[in-house]
Amino acid sequence: MAGVGIRLNRIFEKKSIAADFVGFAYSMAITVTPMFVVIGNILLMGHFLDFDEVPYLERELFSCTVLYTFIFSLLTASPFNAVLSKYMQDAIYEERYQDILPCYYLGLIMNLGLSCLLGAPFCLWEHFVGGVSVFYVFTGFCGYVSLVLVFYSMIYLSICKDYQKISLFFLLGMAVAFVLSLILKFLCGWDVKSSMLFALMIGFFLTAILEFATVKRYFKSNSNRYKPVLGYFKTWWQLVVTNFCYILGLYIHNFVFWTTDMRMELVDSFVCNQPYDMATCLAMFTNISATVIFIARVEMHFHEKYKSYSEAIIGGKGVDIEITKRRMFRQLTSELMTLVRIQFIISVAVFLICVVMLPRFGFAGITMRIYPCLAVGYFILFLMYSAILFLYYFNDMAGSVMTTVIFCAVTLVGSIFATNLPDIWYGIGLVLGAFAGWTTAYARIRWVEKHLTSHIFCRGTLLKQQRTPMPSGKVYDRLAKQRQAEKGSA
Repeated sequence: MAGVGIRLNRIFEKKSIAADFVGFAYSMAITVTPMFVVIGNILLMGHFLDFDEVPYLERELFSCTVLYTFIFSLLTASPFNAVLSKYMQDAIYEERYQDILPCYYLGLIMNLGLSCLLGAPFCLWEHFVGGVSVFYVFTGFCGYVSLVLVFYSMIYLSICKDYQKISLFFLLGMAVAFVLSLILKFLCGWDVKSSMLFALMIGFFLTAILEFATVKRYFKSNSNRYKPVLGYFKTWWQLVVTNFCYILGLYIHNFVFWTTDMRMELVDSFVCNQPYDMATCLAMFTNISATVIFIARVEMHFHEKYKSYSEAIIGGKGVDIEITKRRMFRQLTSELMTLVRIQFIISVAVFLICVVMLPRFGFAGITMRIYPCLAVGYFILFLMYSAILFLYYFNDMAGSVMTTVIFCAVTLVGSIFATNLPDIWYGIGLVLGAFAGWTTAYARIRWVEKHLTSHIFCRGTLLKQQRTPMPSGKVYDRLAKQRQAEKGSA
């Protein structure tokens, strides 16, 4: 990530309002632009194709299809992404570029296999039980698989620091999707729902193809060494648990409220809770700037302190190691506190705007009563995720697993409890889960600070570890030694 930090430093060092704006825009472009591009494209297609005039059932069917496509493509990718990312980073560090494509292909097969294993039965149920047409079901399934490919290839481009190309590919894909939706509706006579879904599927597929071509262009040789990739899943299983529990925790409170009396069932297949899901979306957007702020500040400030500490370990004196360590953790604490202060101001401002403006656009009632509690929950959640990334810096896998497991479990239990509370407290499960996860992560950071020296210098072994029969405990036989001496004297 150092390349990003260098570019941000060059932008912000000019110390002007224009430079600050450009720096924030660049940070946004490398983090959240793809999400906003997709959402903006769906809104544009809906406006030009008169989506509001479509019958209510068809509108909700399209909305649920897109919702399920995004949620479950993220969930099915979560067990693989972190481990494959770790393998690729190690391969690049060791300059084993020929091992990248085996990692890419094997991870792609596993990701698609799990995604299809979960998606295919649902699509069959949607057609045979729900009565949805084969064409619409197949289009939705292809869009789901295409989005899985998009999210998967983004891992490799992100590690290669090609954030701009990721955003560019999303822009191209969604531009093609928008034009295609107009062609299908006004020239081919398709219905609005099918035009939008098919166009989105083509846009996602084009984005995936562009990402795949870029990965192939970067890494041309193939060593065909697939076994070491599988070995990483055994060695770094904590990354699988951490990433899966974090992604699951993001949506598990929604799943709980999908089982309440507020739920809506469509074609005997899709289940959702429209007021709660909409409040969740608003709460996430209220705090999404935390990701941008964290990336920018860590790249510009913390990474340099971390690099200085690493260099001191390699060739510095003991006093240098201790000084750089203290500076690094002071910077870490400063970044977390700065993130809290800045994000709090932004969240309060966005919250007030939403409370005042959204009722004029039809967002009112129970959605706006659920929204405040969820906004607090997502505020704490993004802080927790920042702390998890710091744990990754120090290779504290146990701490990251503890954080996400506690976060997911407390969110689940708290959300079940919240279903019996007034609607203003429906988001308390996420608040409790995020706070428990944040507390655990921060406590682990402090633990790492106290034990960092032993963690760095006492983790290695002098003898190679291997599985063999236990040797005899006898180290000296006095009688045997005496008989040997007698034979020698004779």
